[in-house]
Amino acid sequence: MAKERTFVMLKPDCIKRGIVGEVITRMENKGWRVVEAKSKVLEAGFLYEFYDHIKERPYFLDVFNYMLSGMVLGLIVEGEDTINGMRRLIGPTIIEEAAPGTIRGDFAVSSANSLIHASKSAENVKKECDIFFRV
Repeated sequence: MAKERTFVMLKPDCIKRGIVGEVITRMENKGWRVVEAKSKVLEAGFLYEFYDHIKERPYFLDVFNYMLSGMVLGLIVEGEDTINGMRRLIGPTIIEEAAPGTIRGDFAVSSANSLIHASKSAENVKKECDIFFRV
């Protein structure tokens, strides 16, 4: 399998709870490596662009406010099968469906505060990296 890259964002609750190291260790234990990282406090314009696909959903305002609540860490992770593999590693957003052994299954306390985001396709990786790592 060829190397690929994916975009991962560790959300405010991950940072506030001090589990960034554990989350990154799980990625590294899969044989993947972080090739770029950037922390930032998000702004409204970023969120409207990044979450454009859910802005009409009833839960958008909750996501918006949650993502404004603290620092995030954006990562570009490289390795084999990182796009689909990362999504398996983090588990589903609905934490009741997240199996033990997944990041969300082991650490998430609510579906609203889901700790982590990972791109779902190669197209999303490009779009999300372009938005997050824009100077």
